[in-house]
This record gives sequence, structure tokens and C-alpha cells, in this order.
Amino acid sequence: MKPKLWQGSLFYLLLLVAIIALVFSFLPLSKGPEEVDFYAFIDQAKQGQIDTIQQDGNILIGLKSDEKLIKASFVGSTKELMDTLKEAGITLGESGVKFDVKTGGFDWGGILISFIPLVLFGALLFFLFRSARGANTQAFNFAKSRARLSASNKSTITFSDVAGVDEAKGELQEIVEFLKSPQKFLTLGARIPRGVLLVGPPGCGKTLMAKAVAGEADAPFFSISGSEFVEMFVGVGASRVRDLFDQAKRNTPCIVFVDEIDAVGRHRGAGLGGGHDEREQTLNQILVEMDGFDSSTNVIVLAATNRPDILDPALLRPGRFDRHVVIDQPDINGRKAILEIHAKGKPLGKDSDLEVIAKQTPGFSGADLANLINEAAILAARRGRKDIGTKELEDSIDRVIAGPEKKGRRISQKEKEITAYHESGHALAAKMLPNADPVHKISIVARGMMGGWTRFLPKEDRHLWTRSQFKDMLVVSLAGRAAEEIAFNEVTTGAQNDLEQATNTARKMVTEYGMSDKLGPRTFGRREELVFLGREIHEQRNYSEKIAMKIDEEVYALIQHAYDAAKEILVENKERLKLIAERLIAKETIEEAEFESLLKEPLSSPQLEATPAS
Repeated sequence: MKPKLWQGSLFYLLLLVAIIALVFSFLPLSKGPEEVDFYAFIDQAKQGQIDTIQQDGNILIGLKSDEKLIKASFVGSTKELMDTLKEAGITLGESGVKFDVKTGGFDWGGILISFIPLVLFGALLFFLFRSARGANTQAFNFAKSRARLSASNKSTITFSDVAGVDEAKGELQEIVEFLKSPQKFLTLGARIPRGVLLVGPPGCGKTLMAKAVAGEADAPFFSISGSEFVEMFVGVGASRVRDLFDQAKRNTPCIVFVDEIDAVGRHRGAGLGGGHDEREQTLNQILVEMDGFDSSTNVIVLAATNRPDILDPALLRPGRFDRHVVIDQPDINGRKAILEIHAKGKPLGKDSDLEVIAKQTPGFSGADLANLINEAAILAARRGRKDIGTKELEDSIDRVIAGPEKKGRRISQKEKEITAYHESGHALAAKMLPNADPVHKISIVARGMMGGWTRFLPKEDRHLWTRSQFKDMLVVSLAGRAAEEIAFNEVTTGAQNDLEQATNTARKMVTEYGMSDKLGPRTFGRREELVFLGREIHEQRNYSEKIAMKIDEEVYALIQHAYDAAKEILVENKERLKLIAERLIAKETIEEAEFESLLKEPLSSPQLEATPAS
């Protein structure tokens, strides 16, 4: 039985017993003995109406067949009473009236019966008051802040635990110095930023960075999520904001961290509730509290979001969130440093090179890299290894990107051949193009939703893309479908994702990047922010039907040219395509070194036969 149910049952049982006891306490009990004077008592004893005389202190009780009949008072000792009774002619003893003397004491049974109703009634009142007190406590605490306070001596995360964001650490170092020695800034008339907004994609370490600031500054750290301010009752969010900042002012110097502040900081007017919207009232209270700090209040407000575009402008202005710190995805050096941090305490094999792994993971966030190391450790344990080798690290990359292997999936030999030629087409086209990324691995082992996949390894991190790179990317994307058509004179649904990516890339080249010779260097389509839909982005056409037709023609031309180029490359290297596909069918996975050797082997070599699967 659950505790709450048990307590409720006990409460109702006590209530029922108390009511019954109170009812019986007011009901008349059986009629007691009649009280008479001493001489009347003597007369009835003479007449034989009394069998036993019982003395209880100064009270005499006359009994007949154990039933109390009368009682009287007598002042004197037991000897005096016996003498008086004998003088009155009453024979005492077995042949006459029995005489019994009580030894005294309290009638505990009667006392207990008398007090049971009071005890039960008191227990009932106790339960009622305790329930009421608990309800009142919950009601008063409902508007209290749900922020979690981490004491300064318990924060073990410092800047040494954060990697890949050196610029952000430099920006936040000033916050740490202010919390440690604010007088250095105040004597120069400097005012530290009241709020710092951490902006970046999910998983890049915004929350970790805020904790590192608290650890470096050795200051108390209040953390709360933006969604914890808002409740269904109006005014609760604003009350929690007031309580949070009151607590912060009592614990200065300290840091207040609001995670996912876009939950309450969205642009005002984005809802349909007007100024009475609970979320807007909460935001208004945050604005007021952040403006209410004086220059001597050592409270720093940190907030994190991955949607800065939807935040209210009043929240972002100087005086509130003065400084915006971008925490972006790490570059190759940052990825290597992050991998080294997460690999601490884990036994890495002698062949494990984290720099190579960092080169293979462009676009990975800090959370992705942490997951990669964890998956590699799990794979090593599953395989019975004592350390984490390069094989486990690379397999974990594939697992993070594409999902777990589906070795149990049964496919026909025909589908296996189609998949092999499809992936070989991607790889061979990429090798023949000057602006395509090098091929790192080809596999026809199903992972996640993919029947096969080809992984490319960029030589360096890119921030700018050229038109030539986009065109080669289109060729590589369409080479899989072209290989199917060349080898089987048929196309399948396996190229659906390739076609979608190629179409999106071609349309962006024309409408966003100005890479069309016919339409020139301009963009097409206006991105509107719909306020009443929460500042969501909506594409609106700002061009005529004639231009729309030209856009479609240019997109079609780009895709068709790329498809023709892919077919031309694969037709010229048809025998090489067959060689790679047959090796892939036999081994299911080809690494970069083996792929390069296949490209260098002469086609007339007797070693062209597919090696059996290992």
C-alpha cells in the first residue's frame, strides 16, 4: 500500500472511532447504586436485602448477587465500622453478611474509558492541523524559485575542463576576474556586464561553460531552466523571478544561470494573450530585475540559448545582456582537445591517434565527441578488449553518424549488387573530381536508415564554399544513381536522399548564393518572421512567375549537367567501377588504403578476382 493511501485510510478510521467514542460518552450509562444515609443502610442490612457490604475508603456499598444496590457514607476506621455493625445486630461472616474491604487505588479501567474519546478527538485534531499546515506550506512554496544552488566549494568544473572555445573563455575570463576582485574594476569606473548571453548550437558546451565560470570564480551558482518559471497560474512566473533574484542578492557575489532562456524570453506580442500572457509577465519581471541591480551588486546573470533570433530586443539591449558570447562548433584543434578531455581515465590503445579521429569528425559538437568516446569504450568492452583501439574509435564515428550496424538484415544478392554499384559510383566519381573530398570508407553494411554509405574525409575545415566545390558535390551525389543505370540499365529508390540533397544544393546555389550565370548575383525569396507564430521563419516570393520559371530552369540545368558528368566519368571507368563493386560485394567494407590500391591496380591483372569475405 502506498504511504499516502495508508495515511488517508488511517485518518478516516480515526475519524470514525472518534465519532463513535463521542457518541457513547454522551449516552447515559447503566443506573448506579442509590445513595442513602448510614441508618437506612443499616436497616436494609438487617432486613436481609444486602448480602455483602464493601468498604471503599469512606464509602459503603451494599451488594446482592454482585449487583450494587445502595451506598452510604461512613467516617471511621474498619474496626469502628465492624463494631458499629455488630452493635446494630448484624451478623458478619459466612453465616451472615459478608464484609469486604477494598485496598484502595484508582479505577484505571474507568479512567481509560473516560479518556479514550478525548485521546481520539485530539488525534483527529492533530491530523487536521498537520494536513492544513502541509497544504499551506505547499501553497506558500508554489511561488518560490525552483533554482538549484551549487555551493562554491562544490563546483569542480573549471576552464581546464572546457576545450575548443578559447575565444569564449577569453571573453568570460573578465567575468571571473570581476567576481574575484571587483574593486580593481570599480576604482577605474568600469562596470562589468550585468548579463552574458551564451549563443550556439545544441551540444557545444554552453551549460558547461557557465559552470566553469562559477568554478573559476569560486562563487555560488544558481541554475534554473527557462521553462521552470512558467506555470498555469498567472503571476507565479514573475513571483519566482523575484524570489530568484532576492536569493542571489543575499548570496553575492554569485552567478545566476538561466538555461534555454528562449522559453520565457521570446519576442513580446508573439502570443495571443496580449499583455496578460503569463510568459510575457515573467519576461517583464526579468527585465525589471536585471535593470534593478546597482553597481555594487556582484550578481552576474548568464543565459544560454540556441535561438537568439527570437529573443525580445529589450532583453538583448545594453544594460541587460550586454555581452553575447558565441560558442560554436569546434575546429580540428578544438575537437582534438575535447577528445583528449573525454579520453582522460580511459585506456587508449597504442594505435589510437586522436588527431586522426579529430580530422574524421568535422561538424561534430562537444556532445557528439563525448558520445563518440563513450561509444568506443562500450564497443571495446563488448569485444573483450582491455583498451580502446583505432577500430573502436572509427566504428563509433560511423555509429554516431549513421546509427548501429544492422548485420542481421537479410537482403537478396541482387539488392546487394545494386547497393555495391551505387556506393562505388559515389566513391569513384569523388576520386576523379578535383574539388571533391577524399574517400575514407565505403560500406554496404546497413546502418540506421541507410542500406549503404560512403564516408568522405575533408582535408581541412571549411567556412567558405566555391561554385566549383558545389558542382563537384552535385556530381558525387548523383553518381550513385548514374552507376545503377550504367550497370543494370535501371534505376531504384535508393537514390532518393541523394536526389533531395542535390536539389536543395542546386536551389540554394541559384536563390541564395547568386551562383547562376543567367540570373546574376542576387537572391530570390524573402525570409519573413511571423510574430504571431513565435517568430518562425516563412519564405515569401518576391519575384515574378517569369523569374520563377528561370529559377526552375537553372536548377534543372545544374542537376542535369551534374548527372551527365557523373555518367561520363563512370562510363569511362566502367571496368574500374566493376572492380570496386565486386570487391565491395565480397568484403562489404573497404577502407581508404584498399580503395586507393584498387585504383592503382592494372585492369589486366589476374588479381582482379574478388577476394572471399573474411
